[in-house]
Amino acid sequence: MDLGLKDRVYVVTGATRGLGNATARELVADGAKVVITGRDEKTAVEAAAELGPNAVGVAADNADPAAPDALIAAAREHFGGFDGVLISVGGPAPGFVADNTDEQWRAAFESVFLGAVRLARAAAAQLGEGGVIGFVLSGSVYEPIPALTISNGLRPGLAGFAKSLADELGPRGIRVVGVLPGRIGTDRMRQLDGLSPDPDATRAANESTIPLRRYGTPQEFGRTAAFLLSPAASYLTGIMVPVDGGARAGF
Repeated sequence: MDLGLKDRVYVVTGATRGLGNATARELVADGAKVVITGRDEKTAVEAAAELGPNAVGVAADNADPAAPDALIAAAREHFGGFDGVLISVGGPAPGFVADNTDEQWRAAFESVFLGAVRLARAAAAQLGEGGVIGFVLSGSVYEPIPALTISNGLRPGLAGFAKSLADELGPRGIRVVGVLPGRIGTDRMRQLDGLSPDPDATRAANESTIPLRRYGTPQEFGRTAAFLLSPAASYLTGIMVPVDGGARAGF
């Protein structure tokens, strides 16, 4: 199936590793060109070099108000266009309600929430018909996840913002989608499992609750995200797509 990605240009934030990187890999593999970001310039440049000439790495912090315009300008400068963005950031600090400090909440709000809103607004102002804005969110959009209180608080709000944005941008032919990873085998998931006394037992217990009985791979997530960003998904907007092996209890 031709996804129509050849020579389309995307910005993918938080793409030096994890889910953002997996998506960037799938986009490039299908012919797209990507600007990938990370907080550290050396890491971003090295990650882009692994993807070949159709990727460029740019240092950017999602919490920086200047980042959105700089990233879109980089896409136009390096590849001559701008067709979409995938907004992905690292997960906020874990913890229960009593554990998380005001500082952790503020830092997460700036990067996870407000940074994403700023980038989406900047993209909306510059995208034309056929453009797309994607958000990497979490299964916590629908069901709170124990010990991830900050994520539980912020991700559903971003999903609401994404839905409002989809309604507003639809008449201009611009799509907005959300991708909701469940338990995917990334460094972040290993970190969370590692908070328990027995990470292997924790993983086994988690896998037993997933209908497919395993964690997903970053590649499986990346393929789904790349499809949603592609012209092949041209009639999909305002939706949240779980990539979770069937773990979500609802329809």
